[in-house]
Amino acid sequence: MSSILKQLQQQFSLALVAAFGEEFASTDPLLAPTNNPKFGDYQANLAMSLAKPLKQKPRDIATQLIEALDVSDLCFPPEIAGPGFINLRLKPEFLQSQLQQIQGSDRLGIAPTPHPETVVVDFSSPNIAKEMHVGHLRSTIIGDAIARVLEFQGHDVRRLNHVGDWGTQFGMLIAYLKEVYPNALTQADALDIGDLVSFYKQAKIRFDDDSQFQEQARNNVVKLQSGDAETRQAWKLLCDQSRREFQKIYDRLDVDLNERGESFYNDHLPQVVQDLKDGGLLVEDQGAQCVFLEGYQNKEGKPQPLIIQKSNGGYNYATTDLAALRYRIQEDGATRIIYVVDAGQGTHFAQVFQVAQRAGWLPENVEAVHVPFGLVQGEDGKKLKTRAGETVRLKDLLDEAVNRARMDLQTRIEAEERSETPEFIEQVAEGVGISSVKYADLSQNRTSNYVFSYDKMLSLQGNTAPYLLYAYVRVQGISRKGEIDFEELSNCQLILSQETELALAKHLLSLSEILDEVAQELLPNRLCQYLFELSQKFNQFYDQCPVLQVEEPLRTSRLVLCDLSARTLKLGLSLLGITVLERM
Repeated sequence: MSSILKQLQQQFSLALVAAFGEEFASTDPLLAPTNNPKFGDYQANLAMSLAKPLKQKPRDIATQLIEALDVSDLCFPPEIAGPGFINLRLKPEFLQSQLQQIQGSDRLGIAPTPHPETVVVDFSSPNIAKEMHVGHLRSTIIGDAIARVLEFQGHDVRRLNHVGDWGTQFGMLIAYLKEVYPNALTQADALDIGDLVSFYKQAKIRFDDDSQFQEQARNNVVKLQSGDAETRQAWKLLCDQSRREFQKIYDRLDVDLNERGESFYNDHLPQVVQDLKDGGLLVEDQGAQCVFLEGYQNKEGKPQPLIIQKSNGGYNYATTDLAALRYRIQEDGATRIIYVVDAGQGTHFAQVFQVAQRAGWLPENVEAVHVPFGLVQGEDGKKLKTRAGETVRLKDLLDEAVNRARMDLQTRIEAEERSETPEFIEQVAEGVGISSVKYADLSQNRTSNYVFSYDKMLSLQGNTAPYLLYAYVRVQGISRKGEIDFEELSNCQLILSQETELALAKHLLSLSEILDEVAQELLPNRLCQYLFELSQKFNQFYDQCPVLQVEEPLRTSRLVLCDLSARTLKLGLSLLGITVLERM
């Protein structure tokens, strides 16, 4: 089933051709939901845009369009307002038929895209031997939400974790590993380094204080890059231990990723340099191989170089990113590549994309897009830190959210004089805590900074995960109280007469439009806002329209509305990486 908006657009396209000729066959109908009962459910803004080419008054154009428009199955007779707006009000009978069509659909009537693409979503990307911190939160959950929406639409999504598992810092880490654990390479399987963050800090102290240690570290870098077996084994040991710690976080966040770190592209770097050289893009500058960028200047006002290979033969991040981009297009066959990386990397990606385009690796039919996001701030408005001024570990942040959710739940259980098992309390605390952290982030426009507040995100009121989860739980409570099996209600007749029923029905039927927006604009907060408004409209309907206490056939009709609301919430939340709860 196509969305209501698409059905209306199709009819307006036909009306444009019928009224003004084939030359208007490709004209955008300019239709949009109004979300304002005063102007109807949808409004067409065509007449003003056509006034100049047709040399007619907008209201006259609107009148001709209405005469050629056939929407009698969907809407009441269209009305002209103001200078030439066309307002449309949906018929209850049409809404009823649309809802009945999606009752038996696992996808709520939303068909997969007829034009699936191979899409790479590059997100999370922590660094080996460094613990995941609050800075990785946004990339991980925004990237996961984008990937889930695109997967639901039917695209072939490659979830890639571009882990920082290569570079000069490994020389330092390997040297320290050999020093502290001299038998590490003979008993690697049994070795547990412990706190990797502490390990990294101690290695850095040794590196800064000891010139002999610095020389050992530099020698290890050379050995690592040349493929020395013992050095590679030490490198692998460090990567494996970090990977295990990362996976604990990913499991807790319910995030799936395929790791393809910087090291994966190491063997491709010489060819990147050679291809750029063959294409006439490389220029030697102070011994380094560079591409001089268009539109970027250094402090002296001269074209700014992007270093591809350093004077000592080493490579930069830009080289690896170019190799990754080329591989994703040529080997993975991606036609859309999405980088979910903080806003501070905007210039870097713009420069990499420019070089890739000039080299011919990034053709016009492939979209490479940087999806930036802002900072997570403390309630003081500054970058979120611990009281000691250190970066907040992601594990600690999640633990604190779960602990607070547990305390809130226990307080509510005592106030309601309920008796719940420890297992139930832990399940709900974990579900609410993790969901609250995710939703608090995803509900913000990703391009903005946002203030992290446990009290706000765990509240049962407002645009929060607990508020949405509770709306779903409310429907399950109706099912338990009335001993209702919602699966037995398929193909039931709906009756929409009350204003809150109509408002809820219209909102339920607009999910596909929202998902299209999220997939195109890569803004998960659009889906969050939709689900929040759905919860509000459901609660208004539930408060004003009795469900179990009314006679048939109205009782069954309202039960169907409850079920569709819950299923829509469950689907929408799952696309945000949030699992619903049956009870709270």
